[in-house]
Amino acid sequence: FEELIDRRGTSCLKYDFSKERGLPEDVLPFWVADMDFRTPDPVVEELVRRSKHGIFGYTDIKEDYLSVLSHWLRSRHDWTPDMKTMTVTPGVVFAICTAIRALTREGDSVLICPPVYYPFYSSVLGNHRKLVESPLVLRKENDGRPIAYEIDFDDFENKIKDNEVKLFIMCSPHNPVGRVWKRDELERIGEICKRHGVVVIADEIHHDFVREGFKHTVFASISDEIDDITITCTSPSKTFNLAGLQISHVFIRNEALRHMFRQELYTEGYSQPNALGVFAAKAAYGKGEPWLKELLVYLEGNLQRTKEFLAHHLPLVNLVEPEGTYLLWMDFSKYGLSDKELDDIIIHRGKLWLDSGHIFGTGGKGFQRINAACPWNRLEEGLYRLLNCLDSQGT
Repeated sequence: FEELIDRRGTSCLKYDFSKERGLPEDVLPFWVADMDFRTPDPVVEELVRRSKHGIFGYTDIKEDYLSVLSHWLRSRHDWTPDMKTMTVTPGVVFAICTAIRALTREGDSVLICPPVYYPFYSSVLGNHRKLVESPLVLRKENDGRPIAYEIDFDDFENKIKDNEVKLFIMCSPHNPVGRVWKRDELERIGEICKRHGVVVIADEIHHDFVREGFKHTVFASISDEIDDITITCTSPSKTFNLAGLQISHVFIRNEALRHMFRQELYTEGYSQPNALGVFAAKAAYGKGEPWLKELLVYLEGNLQRTKEFLAHHLPLVNLVEPEGTYLLWMDFSKYGLSDKELDDIIIHRGKLWLDSGHIFGTGGKGFQRINAACPWNRLEEGLYRLLNCLDSQGT
């Protein structure tokens, strides 16, 4: 994981599109959530083997694929869904948009809990639904240092009642704030949504990135009643760095909901998955666990070194301690800068490409999200660039 791999020139969204996105070409990127690590060797080997066959016709999944996926979910997440309830899609955001169209009508209310993964906003608004927010609450120490985000359950339920919410999109673990929701929190979400007839889309794409001492609970695993109102979205794309191969898994136990979802998918013209994605995912789930265990240790090291760097060099930057994901949510509000001023300093003086907090919606002002899934030398360079650009402001 220490190898510095040059990704430029591969049509890589993270490195090759700064100019197209209106940024200087020499920025060092830590924005989009993919990793600067090679996928596990068994996955590469399987892709090479399959590619040598030379024919890439229509492809679908068979029992051997379902078997390794089922084993992964059972062994790592203590969840044994009926694999017949699973539908393959090219991505989780694609699945969310499909579910929105399948289960709601234009003008219906969809709830989110910001600050949250910004495609949730475009998925709701782009499909002409009413966006309803129940912002997370950031608990702080007496000196203002952040502790953790929590759900305001009174507000959560009131927003559902007042707006006749039909659908709730949940991020679990939560991107960008790094919360791994506790079982009792998930139970309370389930109770409220069940009581008011709200279907839950559980985006659990980061479920394999949970730090020691925390446990990811699959929302649908809590009870049959909760499973019956849940659309669970998972994918190997984050876990094994396979986003470009476009494959994800959507589990819907409720037969009526599953029929509506699949009917909408049919009308979109999507049927078979990416040929190479199928073989990559099967190899990853079947042979990638040792690699993942080593990766989690390395990412923990990156986090600890980042915390030390901030404490010694950037004490005004407050890191919200993550419980999961490889994304770091940092509070720069003590610098007293507007989002535009902060972004300008980071981009043009620091030559850094981060995700500005405001794009994650309500509660994101003054924050930046940094992707820490890269070799430490690269992350350290980014942190020094951050230090130098903020120092140059006399801050």
